[in-house]
Parts: sequence; C-alpha cells; structure tokens
Amino acid sequence: MSTTAVTYIGGPTVLLEWAGLRIVTDPTFDPPQTYVGDAGTATLVKTHGPGLTRAEVGVVDLVLLSHHAHKDNLDWEGLELIASGPLTISTRAAASDLWGGSVVGYDDWEKHQLGDVTVTIVPAQHRPGAAEQVPVVGFVLQKAGEPTVYVSGDNLSLGLVKQISENFPDIRLAVLNAGAARVPSVDGNLTLTSADAAEAAGLLGADAVVGVHCEDWQHFSESRADLEAAFASAGRAELLAATPRGERIELAL
Repeated sequence: MSTTAVTYIGGPTVLLEWAGLRIVTDPTFDPPQTYVGDAGTATLVKTHGPGLTRAEVGVVDLVLLSHHAHKDNLDWEGLELIASGPLTISTRAAASDLWGGSVVGYDDWEKHQLGDVTVTIVPAQHRPGAAEQVPVVGFVLQKAGEPTVYVSGDNLSLGLVKQISENFPDIRLAVLNAGAARVPSVDGNLTLTSADAAEAAGLLGADAVVGVHCEDWQHFSESRADLEAAFASAGRAELLAATPRGERIELAL
C-alpha cells in the first residue's frame, strides 16, 4: 500500500496523493475576487487565496471535477490547469462545454478505468427539492491494496450518501464538501451542513474525513469551526483530519 496524503489548498480543492497518483479535486487557484454571474446565476465572492498556487502543486495526474458551472468549483486558474492536459473526469455537460485539456464526462454509476485504478462516478444533488438541478457528480476511487476513497463533490443529500455507502461498504477516506452553501436565488442549502457532514461520516463508516468547501467564499454559511463542532457533537471528532492550508498531511488508513 502506498502512502495516502492530502494537501488542503482552499475552498473545495485538495491535492490527494493516493495509489501513486496526484489528484486535484474541484480546482480553484485564483486570488480573492468577485465573480459576476451571468443572467440567472449568482455573483460569488472569494475571500481568501489558495494555500498553493497552480505552479506550486506541480504534476497533476488526474482532476476530479464535480461540475463546471460555478466559479467556487472551477475558477480561471482551475481552467488553466485543465487546459494543460491532465485527465479530467466530470459530467457529460462539462466534457461538452470545456475547451482544451482532456475532459471525459460520465453519467451516474459509470466507471473510468485508469490502469488498475477504477473511478466510479456517483450521484450528487446540488439543489434542494424540486429546484432545477445543476449536473454534478461525486467519485469513488478503488484499487486493490489501497484504501477506497469517496469524493462527494457539491452534494447536499444524505440519502445519496447512504446509497453510495451501500454500493461501496469499504470506504476508508471521505472528502466531503460541507459549508451549507447558500445563494439568494435558491431556497435552501446547496451543500452538506456541518451536522450532515458528521452524519455522512457515520453512514459511510469512513476511517478519516477531509472536510472542505467551508472556507474562502462568502456564500458558505457555515465555517470550518462549525464543521469541527459538529463532528465533536456527534462523537466523531477523531475522524475529521486536521488539514492546515498548504501543508501535506499523511493519513493513517
């Protein structure tokens, strides 16, 4: 088994070193700024820069892009990373819309084989109830002899987390997007609340959780402190990995 390590970069973005691969989730590397949305989309404000620049991250073997429609999951520097050519696995809409790079799009439960690594695209829900849905996915990473990893993407549904756990009962590491994101145009949370993230950890039976998507953007209504408090309240504080910004952390899995 190879070493599994994470480097928290900011927002939803981590560098995951797993099974000999260097994997970036939802790449956001821009400095703080305001992104003015197109008609019908929210204006988003980024408040903190990345822990590592795109150049400092170095070689990237794989990008896991939950969706491409929002700047807090794919910003201008993130687009430049994708355009530089690493394999990027995402939605079919992303594969259709993004220029450059090597973007491959899938539907829920389809699989991508990368040597002896299997990436399963799993469902995610990014808007509550009957609201018009943005195409978004999560990912499960598997390789013989390595810990199984779940990357949630922007998912708010515990029901989907339970479904994923039933299909993959051996998940060891979960990268969960939390922060209870909210925008004025949608009545409800767009990502897991802190309490839901703690419950998701229990549903998954994970040995470790990397909590992301709870810092650096004004529309995240819950913070890293809220996430830590929720895990402590649920009796799962030991599951939530400490991930100081920009520091490589090896995980015991």
